[in-house]
Amino acid sequence: MTFTRDFVLAGMLVAAAAPLPGQARGPAAPLGWLAGCWELRQGARVTLEMWMPPADGLMLGASCTTVNGEVREYEQLRLAWRPDTLIYTALPSGQAEASFRGVVSDSGFTVENPAHDFPQRISYRKRGADSVVARIEGGNRGIDFPMRRVACGAPVG
Repeated sequence: MTFTRDFVLAGMLVAAAAPLPGQARGPAAPLGWLAGCWELRQGARVTLEMWMPPADGLMLGASCTTVNGEVREYEQLRLAWRPDTLIYTALPSGQAEASFRGVVSDSGFTVENPAHDFPQRISYRKRGADSVVARIEGGNRGIDFPMRRVACGAPVG
């Protein structure tokens, strides 16, 4: 499967819907900085992750990883706020949906699901205006995903 223009068009919609500074309100507001597009390049491997702006306690996201322009994996993501709890739900390609519970801080969030095989912990940490590090952990393993902000709709690969 090759990278489709539908994913790029979805990125353009995310960019068009990005909030103006100070616009996000409600429980999702502290993570308004996450809205937009983020990229990780490692040689021929490119991961693009997109987040819609917060709306009524919900943020929707998606990621797609290509190698030499061919899709290798993709994922649908959801951040939802319940009283005093952040729920992060992921639906990775070829796997069952998994939900994690956690908390939000000024610089990001951390969620956990000790019953999940891997990962059991996921965190996103803001590093300046144009950088974020996502991290997955479980058992004795931990993997960092340093991403930089990119224009939504930019070519991938």
